[in-house]
Amino acid sequence: MSEHKEHQEDVKDQDAAAAQEAVAAQETNETAEENTAQGTNEELSPEDQLSAKDKQLEELKDKHLRLMAEFENFKRRSIREKMDMMKNAAKDTMTALLPVLDDFDRARKAADENDKGDLFAEGIGLVYKKLYNTLEQKGLKPMETNGEDFDPELHEALTEVPAPSEEQKGKIIDTVEKGYWLNDKIIRHAKVVVGK
Repeated sequence: MSEHKEHQEDVKDQDAAAAQEAVAAQETNETAEENTAQGTNEELSPEDQLSAKDKQLEELKDKHLRLMAEFENFKRRSIREKMDMMKNAAKDTMTALLPVLDDFDRARKAADENDKGDLFAEGIGLVYKKLYNTLEQKGLKPMETNGEDFDPELHEALTEVPAPSEEQKGKIIDTVEKGYWLNDKIIRHAKVVVGK
């Protein structure tokens, strides 16, 4: 057991000695570099020294300006990313509410078709309007699709049907499910029927 402790102490002493040697070598190198730099400066004329200092100053100014510009760009990018994140933070919630909005829209249309003047139909219409207005205030906008040209970036074609007229070829005949925008970004593509 005591041999083990003695061995550990020997290792510690050797490590300490090696560390001291490394520090001494580093100090020697630094001193040599300083002497070389001083010797170089002493060999240069005052005009050359001034020119070297001016060049060094210009390099530092340039580096400073680049760092400042980079920092300003970073600040602008961070602010823009934060604004985008705040603007679209409700995307998941809005996407989850779209089927509810669709169901209310279908219920409202069915109630309007079945009973005119029914209080239940009127209540459904009021709840739909209130929900729709609230979502619209948060940046939700429906896509207007019927009669528009089919655009695969905005619409999802479920099927093609023969167009009733020549003008309706390549246009949207019917919308199965509305598409929506949230703050000018598509959160759901419109599902449509296209005339061929």
